[in-house]
Amino acid sequence: MNKHLQIIGLLLILLSLIHIIFPKHFNWNKELKSLSLINRQMMKVHTFFIALAILLIGLLCLTSAAELIDTDLGRKIALGLAIFWIARLFFQLFIYSSKLWKGKRFETVVHIFFTLLWIYLSSIFLIVHFH
Repeated sequence: MNKHLQIIGLLLILLSLIHIIFPKHFNWNKELKSLSLINRQMMKVHTFFIALAILLIGLLCLTSAAELIDTDLGRKIALGLAIFWIARLFFQLFIYSSKLWKGKRFETVVHIFFTLLWIYLSSIFLIVHFH
């Protein structure tokens, strides 16, 4: 289980860094222009803090896998993380419109990859909690 948490740590650090390209990739300069200043800034600020939280969770998994597995507090944290990633999986499957990816090769691959990633994260954190 230790190795799985370390792998998750690396994956989450990578995921957090990918957020750096969001503004350019999703053309935020143009796409967000019609939003009010508060909504535009909230989009950018929330993206930053999501990336920061994911980075910190990744660092926690990478540096403290044994504590997550072997302590009561660690297992409670793992349960919280399992709930978080299960919720993210739910949104991936039921909130995001399939119009975003159906019939589009790259987007379908990304959708499948992240669905599998959310399942992996949820499963490992649940296993750690119930270990």
